[in-house]
Amino acid sequence: MVDTRTAQKRSEIMSKVRSKHTKPELLVRRMIFGMGYRYRLHVVSLPGKPDIVMVGRRKIIDVRGCFWHGHEGCRYGRLPKTRENFWGAKVERNRERDRLNQTKLECAGWRVLVVWQCELKNQEVLKAKLHEFIEAK
Repeated sequence: MVDTRTAQKRSEIMSKVRSKHTKPELLVRRMIFGMGYRYRLHVVSLPGKPDIVMVGRRKIIDVRGCFWHGHEGCRYGRLPKTRENFWGAKVERNRERDRLNQTKLECAGWRVLVVWQCELKNQEVLKAKLHEFIEAK
């Protein structure tokens, strides 16, 4: 299948994709704040500038988009049929960067929870998962 957009229009669309303050991230932040927990955002001194950082608890919550971060087994994580080589390489670089950053954080004594975009569908289950992660010693 050929892209139906011009290169200029596709560039315009892609330029609007954000890396911070995304809808999934905002939803998780509201949920955590509503549970009474406080946190820092995008701490630049930590590898990968994690989305949500609970400094006193040494916990990090990273909200990832299923497509951009290659969520295996997820219907939203499937690659497009066009330019498969480009997208496959791009997503694999993202996954490798995520693995490297998570390893660095864990070696530095941080506990990391990854929340996938598809997990936001069931908010009660996600809320319980977040609470369990935050309260675990």
